[in-house]
Amino acid sequence: MSEQRYNRYEKARILGARALQVSYGAPVLIDTDQTEPILVAAEEYDAGALPFTVRRESN
Repeated sequence: MSEQRYNRYEKARILGARALQVSYGAPVLIDTDQTEPILVAAEEYDAGALPFTVRRESN
């Protein structure tokens, strides 16, 4: 199965949700020097370490 591509709205939602999790103390999934939750989430996203999936409704 190929890697799923996200549009900008899905990416924003994923990063926001993950940043909120990190800000509430969730473990960071990669080694990083970042301290801001949104930057941590962005690095995790770029590394492909986030276990999020997006279900798209079909017409």
